[in-house]
Amino acid sequence: MNAYPDSGKDILLFTGNSHPELARLVASRMPIKIGTCAVYQKPNKETIVDIGESVRGKDVFILQTGSRDVNDAVMELLIMAYACKTSSAKRIIGVIPYLPYSKQCKMRKRGSVVSKLVASMLCKSGLDHVITMDLHQKEIQGFFDVPVDNLRASPFLMQYIQDQIPDYRNAVIVAKTPASAKKAQSYAERLRLGIAVIHGEPQDFDSDREDGRHSPPPTSAQSQSAPLQSGRGDVRDSWQIMQERKAAAIGVPRIRSVSTGHFEALEIPLLTAKEKPPINVVGDVGGKIAIIVDDIIDDIDPFVAAADILKERGAYKVYVMATHGLLSLDAPRILEDSSIDEVVVTNTVPHELQKLQCHKIKTVDISFIMSEAIRRIHNGESMSYLFRNISIDD
Repeated sequence: MNAYPDSGKDILLFTGNSHPELARLVASRMPIKIGTCAVYQKPNKETIVDIGESVRGKDVFILQTGSRDVNDAVMELLIMAYACKTSSAKRIIGVIPYLPYSKQCKMRKRGSVVSKLVASMLCKSGLDHVITMDLHQKEIQGFFDVPVDNLRASPFLMQYIQDQIPDYRNAVIVAKTPASAKKAQSYAERLRLGIAVIHGEPQDFDSDREDGRHSPPPTSAQSQSAPLQSGRGDVRDSWQIMQERKAAAIGVPRIRSVSTGHFEALEIPLLTAKEKPPINVVGDVGGKIAIIVDDIIDDIDPFVAAADILKERGAYKVYVMATHGLLSLDAPRILEDSSIDEVVVTNTVPHELQKLQCHKIKTVDISFIMSEAIRRIHNGESMSYLFRNISIDD
């Protein structure tokens, strides 16, 4: 059945420079032709977009993903969307398999929620709809002022486990951190397998250094004994800071006094600094195939450390499965020399160069679900078919 009787007249698919191979796969499955569009940079690195055909009154789909040159990818997408908007396109749909900056979706110290900024820019550029896959946090959908379809790669990865891993019934699904336990549980329940959780993996904790927010004014009693004065008021002396640090080192709760002007000072208990516990595996992996599941593989070191501890606990094979295989810097070289037996990722981001450096990297094609999402949006069909039996933890 021809799903696109007038496909050449009212639908166009454009692609930037981030992942042209995926765009070709999507176009061949629909089937439609990729629209004529030149995207290049001037010598001063300004991005130039030259659309070579009319988009007036058409549904325009722009396929652009986060790649190694992530800032160029974002600017190309913004300029392409804005060019289509000012050329009177009927609808502009961004097909963004891996949303750039999706890991920066939480507030840290004096930083910012960068994924919110990116979402605002994409909406402002003219996008009317966004198709993406496996957002780092599902709540990122709320950053957009337009509809977002967050597709899932888990059905394709589970199919790979069933078809390509011998004796997968003897496997156990492993969560690399307690934070990813829900995803691992979803895989385990669907595949009827056991689950294990690695606890104590080194994590980045906010430092407990003294800064403007951690140094409130001292009480009046403290100010009388403080030897140091400044134009901003009283500050605590070095002896008091040293005593507080010693108390924290031996586990004694600290009390911070906050002056409230003419009122009585408030006593605020301070938490002791977090300590990284020793790595431990909750669950039995002895004599089994360990399958670590996650959404993004970029820095490979935590996965290598997890594989080492799993091998020490008796796992005889370790697989790593994730949706987005960024594999930046020296990840392929480290992976090649590691105890990980195989890394399975989808083609949401290009990793052909990484595969040439490491034979352990395998690819699962997700162009089918991308093309089906484009077809359904263009024809005004329900998207629920693509989310059948999908839960929030998948």
